[in-house]
Amino acid sequence: MKHTVHELKLGGGTEGLIIDVPGATVASYQIHFRAGNRYVARTDAYEAAHVMEHMAFGANAGYKDAHAYEAEFTKNGAYHNAYTSDISMVYVADCADFEWQRILDLKRVAICSPKFNQEELVSEMGNVKNELTGYLNQHGRLLWPRIQQALGEATLTFDERLKRLDNVTLNDITKHHLATHTKGNMRFVIAGKFGSRLDAIRTNLEQWDLPTGKRLVIPHEELTGSDPFLIRRKEASNITFGMAMILPRRLSDPELEAMACVDHILTGTLHSKILGKARKKGLAYGMFSDASTYEYDSAWEFGGQVNIDTADQLFDIIVEEVRAVLDGKVDSADIEAAKQYALGKHQMGCQTVGNINNWYADRYFFDGTIEDFDQRPAAIKAITKDMMVETAREIARSGRWVLGAVGGVKLEDVKRLNEKLAPLFINS
Repeated sequence: MKHTVHELKLGGGTEGLIIDVPGATVASYQIHFRAGNRYVARTDAYEAAHVMEHMAFGANAGYKDAHAYEAEFTKNGAYHNAYTSDISMVYVADCADFEWQRILDLKRVAICSPKFNQEELVSEMGNVKNELTGYLNQHGRLLWPRIQQALGEATLTFDERLKRLDNVTLNDITKHHLATHTKGNMRFVIAGKFGSRLDAIRTNLEQWDLPTGKRLVIPHEELTGSDPFLIRRKEASNITFGMAMILPRRLSDPELEAMACVDHILTGTLHSKILGKARKKGLAYGMFSDASTYEYDSAWEFGGQVNIDTADQLFDIIVEEVRAVLDGKVDSADIEAAKQYALGKHQMGCQTVGNINNWYADRYFFDGTIEDFDQRPAAIKAITKDMMVETAREIARSGRWVLGAVGGVKLEDVKRLNEKLAPLFINS
């Protein structure tokens, strides 16, 4: 969909994007604060951010409770939600074009003037407990926080979060909101038919009653490697595994594009080098690989599920194909095919107003960069074999990696798989 991006810088430090999509019949909102779990003042009340997010659409200056607010918000079909991560708290909404201003006003009253109360705290503590308990049954959810911990990140597992949940008080909630929900810490992306409404949106956002504040800094730990680990679940009939490699610097945009090409060749399709070969041999139904970059580090991750009796064969394929990349044995035809796939996915990626919002928000909320949608095809076409191989080699050479698994196996089984991977990090 054709669109035009406008950046607004408002008083108090608020910044955001208004994306005009001519002819759009819907509006899409994302309001972002660096207000996730890592910003909670008391580590023994770690879950305060998550609980606050659950209370975000409760009692406020305009509505007596969550039921009243929900009834008003959704009466014309509008949708809203919120989510919390280690770093971010994001409020989202979608609505029909005709009620764009009403919905923006409703987001404002919830974000700027909540009336946190004990009754809603108790009910949402129960909902959060149910949510976290449910995650204990999802092996992938169990695995990746433990991988983060093993690498040195100051995050908690779901078991640890549950143990701290009862420590959260109403005072923790109100303090967290006051410390994080400031004008300087707020970013937004709003997409819809807004070409003639820019002044109206600016006026609306300038009236949001939040303290000034500053953009909060992303926490930093030095990440290292770790011994392999097992989260034993004796009832599990297969292994859920994850392997993460860490590079202690940010990848550039061209390097990240190059690694996306590597990942597509390895695991992107059912005819890819690792997943395709594993599927053809009946070794594993699915797995992934993904490279990502953050404020201080970058990660190259592999994960999936595999039956216990075929795990060794799958890991032999992983080692063989990753080693081929590190040795520079990447076929030019595979590179061109991966580029064509990326071009097609990019062209298909912004078919709705919500897609457009997400495409810009992911990067803008991270570091304020406004990516150029029209220039991305040129960036994809510029990917080179040398960039792919050298970036993969540098990540492997860092030697900062960990393998973790959830399953009904023994730690010795995971160590055996780990020994298969180890040669990848020697003389890469």
